[in-house]
Amino acid sequence: MSYKPFDLTGKTALVTGGNSGIGLGLAMAVAQAGANVAIWGTNAKKNEAARARLVETGRKVLALQCDVGDEKAVDAAMLETLAAMGRIDGCFANAGVSGRGTASFMEMTSDEWHRVLRVNLDGAFYTLRAASRHMAARGGGGVLVGTASLAAIEGAARSEHYAATKGGMISMMRGLAVELARHKIRAHSILPGWIETDMTASAVANEKFRNNVLPRIPARRWGTGGDFGGIGVYLMSDASSYHTGDTFVIDGGYSLF
Repeated sequence: MSYKPFDLTGKTALVTGGNSGIGLGLAMAVAQAGANVAIWGTNAKKNEAARARLVETGRKVLALQCDVGDEKAVDAAMLETLAAMGRIDGCFANAGVSGRGTASFMEMTSDEWHRVLRVNLDGAFYTLRAASRHMAARGGGGVLVGTASLAAIEGAARSEHYAATKGGMISMMRGLAVELARHKIRAHSILPGWIETDMTASAVANEKFRNNVLPRIPARRWGTGGDFGGIGVYLMSDASSYHTGDTFVIDGGYSLF
């Protein structure tokens, strides 16, 4: 029998924020590797467009509207996902919002602080809690993956709320790696660098920003959602069965230069 560690046939992935950008890149890759896929997103039109692309892989696909910052909505979406898909082997807590830059941290409002934490950290908590409960009850293990950011490890001036959520994501995933290992559940964080997505579109389109940042990326290009497919497949596969608690920096070398 040939060695096929990256064959995801029979497995199911859940990707929040899976209708574009990094989330869609993850979803497309695991589907192409054989997994069935459920995506959650808040935008119905983007959900349907992503679903149509994913269906072309020949896998079973579910697309649901879900605001991950709403605890009850997450629990309801998880029940609907499990009813439709039967199981979840990999949960990618990828949904997030960016910070709305203020003149300084001292001028940041409580509303702005909580707007970002509600989705990026509370939403990840609700999602990962629901997924881990299912995985532990079903047995057989699985993997939990949180999308963090370089903002977690660099000084993100005027975006401290966003950075706090991403640093919190890393710490949460490390804790889950230790606590849930007894259930054969692994946990990891992914730290993207400058990726061309809907969230970063305005920054990438800004000439001053582009001229300052792009030369600092050794790969000499912006990342794309597709650049995360490989790590998604690896983390869902049997090839990573003894690998947990890691932090994967995928940034074209930006943080090194």
